[in-house]
Amino acid sequence: METKPTEIGSSKMFGGYNKRYKHFSPTLGCSMTFHIYFPPSSSPSHKFPILYWLSGLTCTDENFIIKSGAQRAASAEGVALIAPDTSPRGLNVEGEADSWDFGIGAGFYLNATQQKWKNWRMYDYVVKELPKLLSENFPQLDTSKASISGHSMGGHGALTIYLKNLDKYKSASAFAPIANPINCPWGQKAFTNYLGNDKAAWEEYDATCLIKKFHNVSATILIDQGEDDKFLDQLLAHKFEEACRSVNVPLLLRLQPGYDHSYFLISTFIDDHIRHHAQALKL
Repeated sequence: METKPTEIGSSKMFGGYNKRYKHFSPTLGCSMTFHIYFPPSSSPSHKFPILYWLSGLTCTDENFIIKSGAQRAASAEGVALIAPDTSPRGLNVEGEADSWDFGIGAGFYLNATQQKWKNWRMYDYVVKELPKLLSENFPQLDTSKASISGHSMGGHGALTIYLKNLDKYKSASAFAPIANPINCPWGQKAFTNYLGNDKAAWEEYDATCLIKKFHNVSATILIDQGEDDKFLDQLLAHKFEEACRSVNVPLLLRLQPGYDHSYFLISTFIDDHIRHHAQALKL
C-alpha cells in the first residue's frame, strides 16, 4: 500500500498549480486524497509557509479548491494551501453513509473512541500524519510555518486543533464555525456516536470549552459569520465570543449582514483570511 503521495491531478491557476494527491493513510486505514495549491516561485530553493484548510460537512478535498478563489490571494502572498478530505472513505462501516451530518464527509476532526468508528481519526491525520507526509515529500513546503482555517465543521476543526496545538500553528481563522458543538444537535449527534456518553471527552473537541484552558493565544483569531446563515442555532459563535472575552483572547468576530452559510460567504472574505495568516506566518 502506497503511503507516499501520488499526483492524480494538476491545474494551473494564478501562476501556480492546484495539485491533487492520493496516498494510503495508516492513521485512517484507507486511501485518502488531498490538494495542495503551490504558489508561483522564482527560485527552486524557496520554501512556502502553509495554510491548512478544513472543509465542512459533506465536503471532500475538492470543494475549497474549486469554489473559494483563495488561490488569487495565496499566489500574491506566497502561501501554499493544503486541503485534506473530511473523513475516511471506502471502509464500508455499516451506517457510514446513512446521514449527511455523520460518518462519511463528517469526521468532525476528532479521534473516535467508539470501536465501530475506530478509523475516524481525523484529528491525528491532520495534526500528525499529514504534516509529516508533507515535510517528507514536498521540500518546497516549510511545514514549521503553518496556520489553519476552515468552514463550519472545518471551522470547528481549525479552532480546536489550533487551541490544543498553539506551538504548531501561527494563527487560526474560521468561517461560520460550529463553535460550541456540545450544545448543538450536529455536535451532540457526532460526539455521542464517535466518543460515547462521556461529556468530559466531548469538551476536548469544543472550542468554547477549550479556550478556557488554552488561552495563551498571541495572534488574533478571525471569524466571519453570515447573519443570514440558516444554521445560526447550530454554530453559536456568540458562545465562543463570550468565552474568549472571559479569558482575554483576541478575537475578531465579524457578523456579515445578508450572507448565508455557503461558499458565497467564503469567496467574498477569503482574501482577508489569507492576508491575516500571511502576516502571522511571516513574523
